[in-house]
Amino acid sequence: MRYSLNTQTVLALETSCDESAVALLKREQGKLHLLANRISSQVHEHARWGGVVPEIASRRHLEDLPFLVEKALCDSFLDFSDIDVVASTVAPGLAGALMVGSITGRTLAALHGLPFIGIHHLEGHLASVMFSEEPPKPPYLVLLVSGGHTELISVVNYGIYKRLGTSHDDAAGEAFDKVARLLGLSYPGGPSIQKIAKAGNAKRFLLPKGRVSKPGGGFYPYDFSFSGLKTAMLRKVESIKNNGDDLPVEDLAASFQEVVAEVLVDRSLSCARDNELSDLVMVGGVAANQRLREMMMERSKEHKIQVHLAPKAFCTDNAAMIGAAALIRLESDWISSSLEMGVSPRWPLEQASKFYQVDPPF
Repeated sequence: MRYSLNTQTVLALETSCDESAVALLKREQGKLHLLANRISSQVHEHARWGGVVPEIASRRHLEDLPFLVEKALCDSFLDFSDIDVVASTVAPGLAGALMVGSITGRTLAALHGLPFIGIHHLEGHLASVMFSEEPPKPPYLVLLVSGGHTELISVVNYGIYKRLGTSHDDAAGEAFDKVARLLGLSYPGGPSIQKIAKAGNAKRFLLPKGRVSKPGGGFYPYDFSFSGLKTAMLRKVESIKNNGDDLPVEDLAASFQEVVAEVLVDRSLSCARDNELSDLVMVGGVAANQRLREMMMERSKEHKIQVHLAPKAFCTDNAAMIGAAALIRLESDWISSSLEMGVSPRWPLEQASKFYQVDPPF
């Protein structure tokens, strides 16, 4: 389906995990305008379990999404006659949660005779930097660091991606959650550790910077591993408790946060330098961590690399980034997704363009 791109307004939905979100955006004269941005968080419901419970997440999406759509329309003073396209996240994520958003989006598109665009969740995170004051233009490197992903992605052009580094076990956000639980802190772990680490000594405990060995020797230079770091934290805590000492939670949290930030910053800057990319973007939930942001800005100056940070409000899951990704896709190509398209809990970012084939990939 082809349609005019002079002024494009998108209704975007995001339900890949535990945030129900709806946004309305317009691209006019090449600029993004956020008209409405509604998010219903489930953090407090999942906190009692120490992590996201898929069944609870899906049920809450089902309950909240219709009201969020209605509120977003009221916020923007628009109705469906003003909307040009409907977009929703279709991969990756929790299958049941994705299904709620996808079915809602496809149903609204069908009812109102609008094109539907399926969006890759990670492409949404990549697009979140477009809300910064001076977003970069390709090519550039992205450090995508969140609860489920820690990756270094080269954005060759919009829609053309090359993964240069990844985590071989837990993502950084998962490591924050598990270490927070180990220290008796609340879920989600990132904000809890950041808060208590402010009063801690980040140099008190020496912790390992996990590396990933190559089968033939040496290490993958841009890959990540946080399992050894978690084990080291566990042993530190057990040792302190076995000695009958009080647990120095502040120092442990600060030391952990510092080594995670150092690993992310050092490998990102090395990757950018080695691949001759002068712009580095940082997105995802963990990208909101203040110590990580400070360290990245400080050390990038040594390498003469320009760092672009997604605004904190758009680092965690939100529908505005999904809408931005849809508008970027529309600007570079006139596309739509099949209304028969389903969802996929796993799908490589490099193959996101398959969402716009006549025959959907899933």
